Amino acid sequence: MIAAVMMSMAWVVAGAQSAVPATKPPVATAISEHVRSDITRHRAMAQAHEAAARCLESGKPEEICLKELQASCKGLAIGKYCGMRHEH
Repeated sequence: MIAAVMMSMAWVVAGAQSAVPATKPPVATAISEHVRSDITRHRAMAQAHEAAARCLESGKPEEICLKELQASCKGLAIGKYCGMRHEH
């Protein structure tokens, strides 16, 4: 019985400690315009890929979802699957 109480107390203490952030927030550093552009493109591609994933989850044929992905990535990325290879 005492062991069970001690274990439950340990869980409570551990839970209280996890409420405190373990790491400090990242320090803001100067980011070049090139890197900012890559960040923006990565986020846009992530949105396009998320939409493609949702399309596939909805049961639509892969061909339709791929065409939608390609349309949303036109001018943003390269290749059939909306990537950045050789664009960095």
